[in-house]
Amino acid sequence: MKISFDPFGQDKNFELSSLLQDIPNGQLFVLTDSHTSECCLPILADSIGEIPYHLLTIAAGEQSKNLASVQLVWDFLLKHHATRDTVLINLGGGMITDLGGFAAATYMRGIRFVNIPTTLLAMVDASSGGKTGVDYQGIKNAIGTFTQPLATLLYPAYLHTLPSAELLSGYAEMLKHGLIADANHWHDLLAWDPQQQDITTLAPLITDSLAIKKRITLADPHETGIRKVLNFGHTIGHAIEAAYIQQGLQPYHGYCVLWGMVGEVYLSVVHAGCPREILTQLTHLMLEYYGKPQCNCRQREQLIEYMLHDKKNKATTALQPNINFTLLKQIGQPIIDQQLPLSAIHEALEYLFSL
Repeated sequence: MKISFDPFGQDKNFELSSLLQDIPNGQLFVLTDSHTSECCLPILADSIGEIPYHLLTIAAGEQSKNLASVQLVWDFLLKHHATRDTVLINLGGGMITDLGGFAAATYMRGIRFVNIPTTLLAMVDASSGGKTGVDYQGIKNAIGTFTQPLATLLYPAYLHTLPSAELLSGYAEMLKHGLIADANHWHDLLAWDPQQQDITTLAPLITDSLAIKKRITLADPHETGIRKVLNFGHTIGHAIEAAYIQQGLQPYHGYCVLWGMVGEVYLSVVHAGCPREILTQLTHLMLEYYGKPQCNCRQREQLIEYMLHDKKNKATTALQPNINFTLLKQIGQPIIDQQLPLSAIHEALEYLFSL
Protein backbone atom coordinates (compact mmCIF):
# COMPACT_ATOMS: atom_id res chain seq x y z
CA MET A 1 0.00 0.00 0.00
CA LYS A 2 1.39 3.34 -1.04
CA ILE A 3 1.02 6.57 0.93
CA SER A 4 1.83 9.69 -1.05
CA PHE A 5 2.03 13.03 0.72
CA ASP A 6 2.56 16.22 -1.25
CA PRO A 7 2.50 19.25 1.08
CA PHE A 8 1.66 21.69 -1.69
CA GLY A 9 -0.32 19.55 -4.12
CA GLN A 10 2.15 20.07 -6.96
CA ASP A 11 2.22 16.46 -8.14
CA LYS A 12 -1.37 15.36 -7.68
CA ASN A 13 -2.16 15.16 -11.41
CA PHE A 14 0.83 12.93 -12.11
CA GLU A 15 0.36 10.80 -8.99
CA LEU A 16 -3.30 10.05 -9.56
CA SER A 17 -3.14 9.65 -13.33
CA SER A 18 -0.28 7.15 -12.99
CA LEU A 19 -2.50 5.02 -10.74
CA LEU A 20 -5.48 5.20 -13.08
CA GLN A 21 -3.80 4.77 -16.47
CA ASP A 22 -4.47 1.01 -16.77
CA ILE A 23 -8.13 1.01 -15.66
CA PRO A 24 -10.50 -0.30 -18.36
CA ASN A 25 -12.99 2.19 -19.75
CA GLY A 26 -16.01 2.59 -17.50
CA GLN A 27 -14.37 0.94 -14.47
CA LEU A 28 -13.49 4.02 -12.42
CA PHE A 29 -15.90 4.83 -9.58
CA VAL A 30 -15.88 7.72 -7.11
CA LEU A 31 -17.63 7.73 -3.72
CA THR A 32 -18.25 11.05 -1.95
CA ASP A 33 -20.60 12.45 0.65
CA SER A 34 -22.82 15.49 0.24
CA HIS A 35 -20.14 17.80 1.68
CA THR A 36 -17.12 16.57 -0.27
CA SER A 37 -19.13 16.35 -3.47
CA GLU A 38 -19.63 20.10 -3.30
CA CYS A 39 -16.29 21.24 -1.84
CA CYS A 40 -13.71 18.70 -3.00
CA LEU A 41 -14.99 16.87 -6.08
CA PRO A 42 -14.09 19.77 -8.41
CA ILE A 43 -10.44 19.45 -7.32
CA LEU A 44 -10.50 15.69 -7.92
CA ALA A 45 -12.28 16.04 -11.27
CA ASP A 46 -9.52 18.34 -12.44
CA SER A 47 -6.94 15.73 -11.40
CA ILE A 48 -8.77 12.89 -13.16
CA GLY A 49 -8.97 14.86 -16.37
CA GLU A 50 -10.63 13.10 -19.31
CA ILE A 51 -10.99 9.69 -17.65
CA PRO A 52 -14.73 8.91 -17.36
CA TYR A 53 -16.02 7.90 -13.93
CA HIS A 54 -19.23 6.91 -12.16
CA LEU A 55 -20.12 9.06 -9.15
CA LEU A 56 -22.11 8.04 -6.07
CA THR A 57 -22.83 10.60 -3.34
CA ILE A 58 -24.26 9.61 0.04
CA ALA A 59 -25.43 11.75 2.96
CA ALA A 60 -22.66 13.25 5.09
CA GLY A 61 -22.30 12.35 8.74
CA GLU A 62 -21.61 9.37 10.99
CA GLN A 63 -25.25 8.30 10.72
CA SER A 64 -24.48 7.15 7.16
CA LYS A 65 -21.73 4.79 8.30
CA ASN A 66 -23.92 1.69 8.28
CA LEU A 67 -24.73 -1.44 6.28
CA ALA A 68 -27.56 0.32 4.43
CA SER A 69 -25.03 2.74 2.93
CA VAL A 70 -22.71 -0.14 2.05
CA GLN A 71 -25.61 -1.74 0.23
CA LEU A 72 -26.08 1.50 -1.72
CA VAL A 73 -22.45 1.24 -2.84
CA TRP A 74 -22.79 -2.44 -3.78
CA ASP A 75 -25.99 -1.72 -5.73
CA PHE A 76 -24.32 1.17 -7.55
CA LEU A 77 -21.33 -0.98 -8.48
CA LEU A 78 -23.59 -3.75 -9.78
CA LYS A 79 -25.81 -1.32 -11.71
CA HIS A 80 -22.80 0.04 -13.57
CA HIS A 81 -21.23 -3.40 -14.17
CA ALA A 82 -18.23 -3.02 -11.91
CA THR A 83 -15.76 -5.91 -12.22
CA ARG A 84 -12.61 -6.98 -10.43
CA ASP A 85 -10.77 -4.51 -12.68
CA THR A 86 -12.67 -1.65 -11.04
CA VAL A 87 -11.00 1.02 -8.92
CA LEU A 88 -13.10 2.87 -6.37
CA ILE A 89 -11.86 6.28 -5.20
CA ASN A 90 -13.04 7.19 -1.71
CA LEU A 91 -13.03 10.98 -1.56
CA GLY A 92 -13.94 12.27 1.87
CA GLY A 93 -13.38 12.02 5.59
CA GLY A 94 -13.06 8.93 7.73
CA MET A 95 -16.68 7.89 7.27
CA ILE A 96 -16.19 7.68 3.50
CA THR A 97 -12.79 5.98 3.58
CA ASP A 98 -13.95 3.43 6.18
CA LEU A 99 -17.26 2.70 4.46
CA GLY A 100 -15.95 2.80 0.90
CA GLY A 101 -13.01 0.59 1.84
CA PHE A 102 -15.36 -1.97 3.40
CA ALA A 103 -17.66 -1.94 0.35
CA ALA A 104 -14.67 -2.44 -1.95
CA ALA A 105 -13.15 -5.16 0.25
CA THR A 106 -16.36 -7.20 0.10
CA TYR A 107 -17.64 -6.56 -3.44
CA MET A 108 -16.76 -9.60 -5.58
CA ARG A 109 -14.40 -10.62 -2.74
CA GLY A 110 -12.39 -7.49 -3.18
CA ILE A 111 -11.74 -4.73 -5.69
CA ARG A 112 -9.04 -2.08 -5.63
CA PHE A 113 -9.68 1.22 -3.92
CA VAL A 114 -7.81 4.49 -3.47
CA ASN A 115 -8.34 6.71 -0.43
CA ILE A 116 -8.13 10.47 -0.91
CA PRO A 117 -8.87 11.89 2.54
CA THR A 118 -10.20 15.43 2.65
CA THR A 119 -10.11 16.04 6.41
CA LEU A 120 -7.11 16.24 8.70
CA LEU A 121 -8.55 13.43 10.82
CA ALA A 122 -8.82 11.11 7.83
CA MET A 123 -5.33 12.06 6.65
CA VAL A 124 -3.63 11.12 9.91
CA ASP A 125 -5.92 8.28 10.97
CA ALA A 126 -8.76 6.63 9.05
CA SER A 127 -7.42 6.58 5.50
CA SER A 128 -4.22 4.64 6.22
CA GLY A 129 -3.52 1.44 8.13
CA GLY A 130 -5.98 -0.84 6.35
CA LYS A 131 -8.97 -0.66 8.69
CA THR A 132 -12.35 -0.58 6.97
CA GLY A 133 -15.83 -0.88 8.43
CA VAL A 134 -19.16 0.47 9.58
CA ASP A 135 -21.02 1.03 12.83
CA TYR A 136 -23.55 -1.59 13.91
CA GLN A 137 -26.12 -1.69 16.71
CA GLY A 138 -24.72 1.55 18.09
CA ILE A 139 -21.17 0.16 18.33
CA LYS A 140 -18.43 2.01 16.47
CA ASN A 141 -16.75 0.03 13.67
CA ALA A 142 -18.29 -3.24 14.84
CA ILE A 143 -18.33 -4.67 11.29
CA GLY A 144 -15.25 -4.42 9.10
CA THR A 145 -12.08 -5.85 7.62
CA PHE A 146 -8.35 -5.25 7.50
CA THR A 147 -7.84 -4.42 3.82
CA GLN A 148 -5.12 -2.16 2.45
CA PRO A 149 -6.01 0.43 -0.20
CA LEU A 150 -4.15 0.50 -3.49
CA ALA A 151 -2.90 3.91 -2.38
CA THR A 152 -3.65 6.76 -0.02
CA LEU A 153 -3.09 10.18 -1.59
CA LEU A 154 -2.81 13.15 0.74
CA TYR A 155 -3.16 16.74 -0.43
CA PRO A 156 -3.35 19.39 2.29
CA ALA A 157 -4.96 21.73 -0.23
CA TYR A 158 -8.21 20.01 0.77
CA LEU A 159 -7.71 21.25 4.33
CA HIS A 160 -8.51 24.79 3.20
CA THR A 161 -12.11 23.65 2.63
CA LEU A 162 -12.58 22.71 6.31
CA PRO A 163 -14.14 24.56 9.24
CA SER A 164 -11.83 25.11 12.22
CA ALA A 165 -13.55 22.39 14.28
CA GLU A 166 -12.58 19.78 11.66
CA LEU A 167 -8.94 20.80 11.91
CA LEU A 168 -9.11 20.55 15.69
CA SER A 169 -10.63 17.08 15.33
CA GLY A 170 -7.63 15.87 13.33
CA TYR A 171 -5.20 17.71 15.58
CA ALA A 172 -6.47 15.57 18.47
CA GLU A 173 -5.43 12.36 16.70
CA MET A 174 -2.02 13.87 16.03
CA LEU A 175 -1.69 14.64 19.74
CA LYS A 176 -2.42 10.97 20.36
CA HIS A 177 0.45 9.96 18.06
CA GLY A 178 2.80 12.20 20.00
CA LEU A 179 1.72 10.83 23.37
CA ILE A 180 2.04 7.17 22.42
CA ALA A 181 5.20 7.35 20.35
CA ASP A 182 7.34 10.47 20.29
CA ALA A 183 7.99 13.21 22.86
CA ASN A 184 9.47 15.48 20.17
CA HIS A 185 6.31 15.19 18.09
CA TRP A 186 4.21 15.93 21.18
CA HIS A 187 6.17 19.09 21.95
CA ASP A 188 6.12 20.19 18.29
CA LEU A 189 2.34 19.82 18.29
CA LEU A 190 2.04 21.84 21.50
CA ALA A 191 4.05 24.59 19.77
CA TRP A 192 1.63 24.71 16.80
CA ASP A 193 -1.06 27.32 17.34
CA PRO A 194 -4.56 25.87 16.76
CA GLN A 195 -5.98 29.40 16.65
CA GLN A 196 -3.82 30.38 13.68
CA GLN A 197 -4.42 27.06 11.90
CA ASP A 198 -1.52 27.58 9.51
CA ILE A 199 -1.63 24.65 7.04
CA THR A 200 1.92 25.29 5.81
CA THR A 201 3.44 24.81 9.26
CA LEU A 202 1.07 21.91 9.94
CA ALA A 203 2.17 19.95 6.85
CA PRO A 204 5.47 18.59 8.28
CA LEU A 205 3.64 17.62 11.48
CA ILE A 206 1.18 15.62 9.37
CA THR A 207 4.16 13.83 7.82
CA ASP A 208 5.49 12.99 11.29
CA SER A 209 2.11 11.64 12.44
CA LEU A 210 1.82 9.52 9.31
CA ALA A 211 5.28 8.09 9.88
CA ILE A 212 4.31 7.07 13.41
CA LYS A 213 1.10 5.38 12.30
CA LYS A 214 2.77 3.67 9.34
CA ARG A 215 5.55 2.27 11.52
CA ILE A 216 3.04 0.85 14.00
CA THR A 217 0.61 -0.61 11.45
CA LEU A 218 3.35 -2.22 9.38
CA ALA A 219 4.66 -3.91 12.52
CA ASP A 220 1.21 -5.26 13.41
CA PRO A 221 -1.22 -5.23 10.43
CA HIS A 222 -4.08 -7.05 12.20
CA GLU A 223 -3.89 -5.48 15.67
CA THR A 224 -2.74 -8.50 17.63
CA GLY A 225 -0.11 -6.61 19.62
CA ILE A 226 1.65 -3.26 19.34
CA ARG A 227 -0.99 -1.73 17.04
CA LYS A 228 -3.30 -1.62 20.06
CA VAL A 229 -1.41 1.49 21.20
CA LEU A 230 -3.37 3.39 18.53
CA ASN A 231 -6.51 2.72 20.57
CA PHE A 232 -5.31 5.12 23.24
CA GLY A 233 -8.17 7.50 24.07
CA HIS A 234 -10.66 5.47 22.08
CA THR A 235 -12.22 3.29 24.78
CA ILE A 236 -13.76 6.26 26.58
CA GLY A 237 -13.83 8.35 23.40
CA HIS A 238 -15.88 5.87 21.39
CA ALA A 239 -18.34 5.52 24.27
CA ILE A 240 -18.86 9.29 24.40
CA GLU A 241 -19.26 9.40 20.63
CA ALA A 242 -21.85 6.61 20.70
CA ALA A 243 -23.79 8.39 23.47
CA TYR A 244 -23.88 11.62 21.47
CA ILE A 245 -25.04 9.81 18.33
CA GLN A 246 -27.78 8.06 20.30
CA GLN A 247 -29.08 11.52 21.21
CA GLY A 248 -29.24 12.47 17.53
CA LEU A 249 -26.08 14.61 17.74
CA GLN A 250 -23.07 14.48 15.41
CA PRO A 251 -19.92 15.00 17.47
CA TYR A 252 -16.53 15.39 15.85
CA HIS A 253 -14.65 12.12 16.28
CA GLY A 254 -11.42 13.85 17.25
CA TYR A 255 -13.16 15.80 19.99
CA CYS A 256 -14.40 12.51 21.46
CA VAL A 257 -10.90 11.03 21.23
CA LEU A 258 -9.47 14.11 22.98
CA TRP A 259 -12.02 13.74 25.77
CA GLY A 260 -11.22 10.03 25.91
CA MET A 261 -7.50 10.74 26.17
CA VAL A 262 -8.07 13.06 29.12
CA GLY A 263 -9.95 10.28 30.92
CA GLU A 264 -7.37 7.67 29.99
CA VAL A 265 -4.39 9.84 30.95
CA TYR A 266 -6.12 10.24 34.33
CA LEU A 267 -6.26 6.43 34.54
CA SER A 268 -2.60 6.33 33.51
CA VAL A 269 -1.61 8.72 36.30
CA VAL A 270 -3.45 6.67 38.93
CA HIS A 271 -2.71 3.15 37.67
CA ALA A 272 0.46 3.33 35.52
CA GLY A 273 2.64 5.99 37.14
CA CYS A 274 2.23 8.52 34.32
CA PRO A 275 3.52 12.01 35.28
CA ARG A 276 0.66 14.30 36.26
CA GLU A 277 2.17 17.09 34.14
CA ILE A 278 0.92 15.29 31.02
CA LEU A 279 -2.62 15.27 32.39
CA THR A 280 -2.33 18.98 33.20
CA GLN A 281 -1.14 19.81 29.67
CA LEU A 282 -3.85 17.78 27.97
CA THR A 283 -6.58 19.10 30.26
CA HIS A 284 -5.50 22.67 29.48
CA LEU A 285 -5.70 21.96 25.74
CA MET A 286 -9.16 20.47 26.17
CA LEU A 287 -10.57 23.37 28.13
CA GLU A 288 -9.02 26.00 25.84
CA TYR A 289 -9.96 24.54 22.45
CA TYR A 290 -12.45 21.67 22.79
CA GLY A 291 -14.57 22.34 25.86
CA LYS A 292 -15.67 19.38 27.94
CA PRO A 293 -18.26 16.73 27.03
CA GLN A 294 -21.79 17.20 28.26
CA CYS A 295 -23.06 14.21 30.19
CA ASN A 296 -25.41 13.68 33.13
CA CYS A 297 -25.20 10.91 35.73
CA ARG A 298 -27.60 8.61 33.91
CA GLN A 299 -25.61 8.95 30.72
CA ARG A 300 -22.43 8.00 32.56
CA GLU A 301 -23.93 4.58 33.22
CA GLN A 302 -24.66 4.35 29.49
CA LEU A 303 -21.01 5.15 28.77
CA ILE A 304 -19.97 2.18 30.91
CA GLU A 305 -22.39 -0.04 28.97
CA TYR A 306 -20.84 1.06 25.68
CA MET A 307 -17.35 0.37 27.06
CA LEU A 308 -18.38 -3.09 28.23
CA HIS A 309 -19.32 -3.88 24.61
CA ASP A 310 -16.08 -2.48 23.20
CA LYS A 311 -14.52 -4.92 20.74
CA LYS A 312 -11.11 -4.48 22.39
CA ASN A 313 -12.23 -6.14 25.64
CA LYS A 314 -11.04 -9.56 26.68
CA ALA A 315 -13.28 -12.22 28.21
CA THR A 316 -14.92 -11.02 31.40
CA THR A 317 -17.58 -12.11 33.87
CA ALA A 318 -20.77 -10.50 35.14
CA LEU A 319 -19.40 -10.64 38.68
CA GLN A 320 -16.13 -8.95 37.82
CA PRO A 321 -16.45 -6.95 34.58
CA ASN A 322 -13.23 -5.33 33.38
CA ILE A 323 -12.67 -2.97 30.48
CA ASN A 324 -9.53 -3.03 28.36
CA PHE A 325 -7.38 0.09 27.92
CA THR A 326 -4.12 1.29 26.47
CA LEU A 327 -2.44 3.45 29.13
CA LEU A 328 0.73 5.56 29.31
CA LYS A 329 3.68 5.14 31.65
CA GLN A 330 5.30 8.15 30.02
CA ILE A 331 5.20 9.90 26.65
CA GLY A 332 6.29 7.29 24.13
CA GLN A 333 5.80 4.43 26.61
CA PRO A 334 2.28 3.04 26.13
CA ILE A 335 1.19 -0.22 27.75
CA ILE A 336 -1.53 -2.30 26.12
CA ASP A 337 -4.19 -4.67 27.45
CA GLN A 338 -4.66 -2.95 30.80
CA GLN A 339 -7.89 -4.25 32.32
CA LEU A 340 -9.41 -1.92 34.88
CA PRO A 341 -12.42 -2.36 37.16
CA LEU A 342 -15.55 -0.24 36.85
CA SER A 343 -14.72 1.70 40.01
CA ALA A 344 -11.56 3.09 38.38
CA ILE A 345 -13.45 4.08 35.25
CA HIS A 346 -16.15 5.86 37.25
CA GLU A 347 -13.36 7.83 38.94
CA ALA A 348 -11.88 8.85 35.57
CA LEU A 349 -15.30 9.94 34.30
CA GLU A 350 -15.81 11.99 37.45
CA TYR A 351 -12.55 13.81 36.75
CA LEU A 352 -13.45 14.42 33.10
CA PHE A 353 -16.98 15.70 33.68
CA SER A 354 -16.25 17.76 36.79
CA LEU A 355 -13.61 19.99 35.20
